[in-house]
Amino acid sequence: MRILLKVGITAVALWVATALINGISVEGDSNGRRALTLVAVAVIFGLVNAIIKPIIKTLGCAFYVITLGLIGLVVNALLLWLTSELAGELELPFHVSGFWPAFWGAIVVGIVGWLLHLFVPDKDDKD
Repeated sequence: MRILLKVGITAVALWVATALINGISVEGDSNGRRALTLVAVAVIFGLVNAIIKPIIKTLGCAFYVITLGLIGLVVNALLLWLTSELAGELELPFHVSGFWPAFWGAIVVGIVGWLLHLFVPDKDDKD
């Protein structure tokens, strides 16, 4: 149940990024089709972050330390761009047109995701 909630939050964050950032788009002939595309892309983005991001963080640990974590913005942008490429390979109509839209889109997805997670109680919270 919790994983579905996280996928939904990521899908909403991706939708906000498509609304705010020129260069990030989701196509579809209906709102339902666009929503399903965003859910599928959210799953891909989650898998990319779960599989590739820890490897990059481990291999690039020194860069994270040297840049005080700012390289994470670049890594997140590249992972969003990679997600767009994977979505294209799966024939999903989601596209990020370059590095800068991916950079700003990753920031929007991160902030919106964080804000939405504030409203979701942790499983440890009993209140």
